[in-house]
Amino acid sequence: MLRAISGLVPLSAGTIRFGEQSLERRRPDEIVAAGIVHVPQGDLLFPEMTVLENLQMGAYLPEAAKQMRSRLEEVFTLLPKLKERRQQTASTLSGGERRMVGIGRGLMAGGRLLMLDEPSLGLAPTVVESMYETFGRLHREGLTILLAEQSIELALEVSDYATVLQVGKSVLSGTAASLAQDPQVQKAYLGA
Repeated sequence: MLRAISGLVPLSAGTIRFGEQSLERRRPDEIVAAGIVHVPQGDLLFPEMTVLENLQMGAYLPEAAKQMRSRLEEVFTLLPKLKERRQQTASTLSGGERRMVGIGRGLMAGGRLLMLDEPSLGLAPTVVESMYETFGRLHREGLTILLAEQSIELALEVSDYATVLQVGKSVLSGTAASLAQDPQVQKAYLGA
């Protein structure tokens, strides 16, 4: 994703770094190998492949492929519905199940940073609640998650730090706890 963005909007100043690594002019596979995994908004699965095959596609880099079996077990433990559906064609899944496959495929790459774009969009509240419990568990296990979320209330519940964007510009940032108490955030986003 960073590569695609950098190809559309040329870097005019500054740097793009992840830890000690420069990400400028890097191919998408090099960015994933550096530890950054992006799970895009929507259902960008291979519809005619099974759940299992879609998950395996997440481990396409050699280092991830070596750990495919153990990562599959981790994903199936974290998202047990996927184990039940592993032989089912992706096109036949519900919206929530497709979103789980996308997240599971992202986890298969074994990144250190998981970027999630609008994971709750269009999903039933019970599915969203389960998904956010999963995000909390992943975070407690040491995975860093960068979450772009339309539901600020959900995002603030699971985040350590948050930035509020309006029309693509940062208007507020701070700890999630401080933003949840901010009168401007409460009035504009939390209905207080």
